[in-house]
Amino acid sequence: MQIEVLKSKLHCVRVTEANLNYMGSITIDEDLMDAVGIIAGERVYIVNNNNGERFDTYVIKGERGSGCICLNGAAARKVQVGDIVIIMAYATITPEEARTFQPQIVFPDQNTNKIVR
Repeated sequence: MQIEVLKSKLHCVRVTEANLNYMGSITIDEDLMDAVGIIAGERVYIVNNNNGERFDTYVIKGERGSGCICLNGAAARKVQVGDIVIIMAYATITPEEARTFQPQIVFPDQNTNKIVR
């Protein structure tokens, strides 16, 4: 048997852009992606703390160090620039692996989306 567990979480990042005319996805600063082990093309789940929207899409790399969190395409309708969102990715593992697995969670600065050490 396999179960889904939280693998990666960017907790409370600020949306910097919403681009309705892009073909779809979320653009995330590559520094943030690296910090939680999210890769380009990976499916992520997004929760908007401002309006309660919950949706999923795939990731594309944003400029390293930019703090970019940009919702693209239809997902852009689910957010406003300045909204606070939580971005999560899950992994499918065995229950035995899950007992000791630790997700990568980062709490970036909410004003700059920079990693606070």
